[in-house]
Amino acid sequence: MVEKSESMNIVIAGHVDHGKSTVIGRLLADTGSLPEGKLEQVRETCRRNSRPFEYAFLLDALKDEQAQGITIDSARVFFKTEKRHYIIMDAPGHIEFLKNMVTGASHAEAALLVIDANEGVQENSRRHGYMISMLGIRQIVVLVNKMDLVDYKQEVFDSIVAEYTEFLDGIDVKAKAFIPVSGTEGDTIAALTDKIPWYSGQTVLESLDNFKKEPPPVDKPFRMPVQDVYKFTQSGDQRRIVAGTVDTGSVKIGDEVVFYPSGKRSTVQSLERFNSPTPDDFSAGQAASLTLDQQIYIARGQLAARADQPAPSVSKRLRVNLFWMGKQPMVQGKDYLLKVGAVKEPVQIEEIISVMDASDLSSGQKKNTVEYHDVAEVVLTCRHAIAFDTVDVVPSTGRFVIVDDYEIRGGGIIREPLADEQQQMRQQVMQRNRNWAVSAISREKRWERYNQKATMIMVTGKGNVGKKTLARSIEQLLFGEGKLVYFMGIANVLYGVDADIKKPGTDQTHRPEHLRRLGEVANILLDAGIILVITAIGLTQKELEIIQNVVDSDLIEPIWLGDDPTDIEALHVPNLEDLDGTLDTVKQLLQNKGVIFKL
Repeated sequence: MVEKSESMNIVIAGHVDHGKSTVIGRLLADTGSLPEGKLEQVRETCRRNSRPFEYAFLLDALKDEQAQGITIDSARVFFKTEKRHYIIMDAPGHIEFLKNMVTGASHAEAALLVIDANEGVQENSRRHGYMISMLGIRQIVVLVNKMDLVDYKQEVFDSIVAEYTEFLDGIDVKAKAFIPVSGTEGDTIAALTDKIPWYSGQTVLESLDNFKKEPPPVDKPFRMPVQDVYKFTQSGDQRRIVAGTVDTGSVKIGDEVVFYPSGKRSTVQSLERFNSPTPDDFSAGQAASLTLDQQIYIARGQLAARADQPAPSVSKRLRVNLFWMGKQPMVQGKDYLLKVGAVKEPVQIEEIISVMDASDLSSGQKKNTVEYHDVAEVVLTCRHAIAFDTVDVVPSTGRFVIVDDYEIRGGGIIREPLADEQQQMRQQVMQRNRNWAVSAISREKRWERYNQKATMIMVTGKGNVGKKTLARSIEQLLFGEGKLVYFMGIANVLYGVDADIKKPGTDQTHRPEHLRRLGEVANILLDAGIILVITAIGLTQKELEIIQNVVDSDLIEPIWLGDDPTDIEALHVPNLEDLDGTLDTVKQLLQNKGVIFKL
């Protein structure tokens, strides 16, 4: 009997019309895995429609697939051997459906690559091999199909083996086996035949059973992308439950965990499971919920790791290999959305190092865009620092997808974290968070008591446009409504906390440090639950990010007053001619963001 727990996902891929569906259909037929009467039913349907029977028809579930003779979606096929259960995904070979192929392969543990013996190695034979290697699938068997069309000649088989082996060597992949087969005739699918006397290796069925089942990655460092933080207050429950799925490793009560990129840390107080006994630990592949002994603020998208294990990388800049499947090219200077784990972060191409032709591995092309179906090595720059691993350390947190216009248009693997200008500052913030003396009164309790969410309202703009007038007016408005609010101009910091570096003629030189210290002062007041209204002249997006490194970015609401705004993303107020109207707009913004509440 096959153990129900023993199952494996296999993807079968290759160039269009090289016979993937036929191989699977024959495999199902020869192993007795078809429903009773299914084979005879398909044969009779072909006879009535005066078309030759093909084993591929056993899989073609979509009408337009049968009409065009190509696989469009990634059909899933279930069958079992004496060793295990299998889910085989028949990935499309046509270049127009490459995205579907990647979707099918992304969940596979091993791959069968089919090459037509008559046509030889084709563009998509190489392209699919490269894509599969990028997805981290290292167990690959190559089937040289349609050997009956070349009279089962060994020299044809050997030539294809030599050519494709050379290609796989170029992407650092070693095939576990090359098997000569005929899907139509059934040769070497489930048994060896006299038609190929020169081959004495394994059959396709044996190759499947020889694939090794990857054990759950519990031996790797603990990684859990935070999907959400839940709080149930109706019955006086004050717990904040951090939820996610454990990608690798394990965690138990008493483990000290660190949340990156913030560097905030706490100790696991309890493991939670709805309406079930409390487990001893949560390990790779399990949905996890846990509480902490200190109520630190954690946002969705942060990456949880154990303090006693290697930390993930944290950076704004990443060197990656990506493939692009958008009809519009990927260009420099345009914002895309990067998704790694549970984080979604705006990202741009900083540099296109090279664009590779995945069909022949030729590279070195210097281009300004990444075109449809290109594979490229690029440097990506995120708006904020994110936590991740390189794909060789933890594959699950080293893979990403690129979203453009609400659709996944690309994906790839992270090769290397690169230094950025805020790296040292982040290390200082992590050191601060590591040693932060946590109050007995949580941030949320203060928000509930004060009936407000602590927020920094950052009023910026050019000189002499009325920034302080607007800031003080916002302060008066909120104070009049009973809010705990405080106005603080940057000069309050420059001539106090910054007195040691406030020297004539050095303002621009020390401006990043001025902003960092401003953020540190603000962080303390925000932790006390106060709404801060701060003014600073001419902030750019990069300068705002300095403050966001120090203060949780979702607690900052920037406002640009006046004309000619910088690249900062902010509420734009052209002037103060209608001050009351402007204050109404600001109030509505704060209500929509949950800073204050509508009555």
